[in-house]
Amino acid sequence: MGEMIEFPSNGSTATGYLATPDGGSGIPLVVIQEWWGLVPHIEDVCDRFAAEGFVALAPDLYRGESTTEPDEAGKLMMAMNLDQAATDMAGAVDEVARRAGSDRVGVTGFCMGGGLALVLACKRPDKVKACVPWYGIIPWEHAQPDWSALGAPVLGHFAELDGFFSPEKVAELQATLDGLGKDANLVVHPGVDHAFFNDTRPEVHDPITSAAAWGQTLAFLRTHLG
Repeated sequence: MGEMIEFPSNGSTATGYLATPDGGSGIPLVVIQEWWGLVPHIEDVCDRFAAEGFVALAPDLYRGESTTEPDEAGKLMMAMNLDQAATDMAGAVDEVARRAGSDRVGVTGFCMGGGLALVLACKRPDKVKACVPWYGIIPWEHAQPDWSALGAPVLGHFAELDGFFSPEKVAELQATLDGLGKDANLVVHPGVDHAFFNDTRPEVHDPITSAAAWGQTLAFLRTHLG
């Protein structure tokens, strides 16, 4: 269903995994990787979105690198060139809009990618019209988004037992967005841990919460982008 493609990125090129529905058209969506890299799980998530009628593109922000080791993932995340990642994500927004024939683009991401989804929504309010971060963390001090620039409604999926982005931090972010008059619904799912949606990690995966959050996500994206 999916394939690796190249796409323009501010005068250069980037690569990513593109999954397209049968028939070739659909709702444009950018999917942003966890700190592991563009791994099979993220490709599978793109395929699942394509099966639901989305043209889903996951840019390869590590430029070919990936890992299964947490220490190495942390190093890759902190070594990532944020300016380059932002450029590649913006290029992915334009590419998926072009392929889908719609300038109403959704963005979703997991862990590191959830934080970057919020960064991208603040950088590209011209096209990003719905944002769904999953347990998103923004670990880079100098990468805090300009929340005032956010134009898209946000549905956030967070985990009660998350040690990276705790319910207290979720409440702080909710208060910040509420104070700016933004349309944000940051849901803390009870009894689950960080990465509960990742079915390649059985120690944290929660199938029931994942299914519920997936259904909410599809409905939210279709409402705002369809």
